[in-house]
Amino acid sequence: PKGVVSHHRGAYLNAVSNMMAWTMPAHPVYLWTLPMFHANGWCFPWTIAAMIGTSVCLRDVREDAIYELIKKEKVNYLCGAPIVLNLMANAADDLKQGIEHKVNIMTAGAAPPAAILEAIQQMGFEVIHVYGLTETYGPAAVCAWHEKWNDLSITEQSELKSRQGVCYPLQESIMVADPDTLEPVEKDGETMGEIFFRGNIVMKGYLKNPDTTEKAFKGGWFHSGDLAVWHKDGYIQIKDRSKDVIISGGENISSIEVEATLYRHPQVMEAAVVARLNEKWGETPCAFVTLKDGEELSSEELIEFCRNNMAHFKAPRTIVFGPLPKTSTGKIQKFKLRDQANQL
Repeated sequence: PKGVVSHHRGAYLNAVSNMMAWTMPAHPVYLWTLPMFHANGWCFPWTIAAMIGTSVCLRDVREDAIYELIKKEKVNYLCGAPIVLNLMANAADDLKQGIEHKVNIMTAGAAPPAAILEAIQQMGFEVIHVYGLTETYGPAAVCAWHEKWNDLSITEQSELKSRQGVCYPLQESIMVADPDTLEPVEKDGETMGEIFFRGNIVMKGYLKNPDTTEKAFKGGWFHSGDLAVWHKDGYIQIKDRSKDVIISGGENISSIEVEATLYRHPQVMEAAVVARLNEKWGETPCAFVTLKDGEELSSEELIEFCRNNMAHFKAPRTIVFGPLPKTSTGKIQKFKLRDQANQL
């Protein structure tokens, strides 16, 4: 693990950026579904204090507790990884009843499948999607909304909202570029490059690790390690972490794309895709899937669903059903799944 060295100016600027990105009014009622110990709670401890807000805490991130506090405390803001949204979307119908006020949700921490965004929006929640890293104090990009998108279907809106977006309000610069030359890629939505950041809302460096710090800032930009495309409207869209790309028969397969397809299946609750070593192809996609309660589905049926909804070579070759390992913040621990996949 690497220690990230922050500074007061970066935290202050990102706290203000949170207000601006969310157009947050005074006196918000904020539910801490996002742990304060995770990247300083994306700087929201200072954001909420500055806006004279109320912090509502909960011991465990459970759907019944979330809905109870939203109704009881009139919570109108909360943050969470897509796993939290998925938990809320799949809660029992009786828990969802009785919310009579607007609730705003900011999601980040992992690329959110469009299917989850669609499900949560259909329930009436207002979702904003941001992207960042601990090294950027949390949110560093936002999928800023355009009014003209309101005329699109919920499915089309969710597809647009799943993109990582444009520069956060007070972040200086963001670009998608070739990691070796730092030349920006074409804004064609197809050419892949690495996401880079520069500005005051970037860490000072890694604690007592000058070599790793120098490598992370090579060329004067912070290297995120996330691979993305740049659309012609200036919005970036992550395709994968560099370490999560599956190289099968010389072709790059985005694990995020395969996961998004799996989440479209009505019986799937959670999904994660990793590379499994293969003598012939080098690597093949291996999917770990949790089904919704009471549902039954075979590997063959789910693989066929994927093959019908994406290029055949991208579909999983192996599917393992069961619970997924997660961190305390709800992130799926893919390194454990990679080990498990290669022991099958």
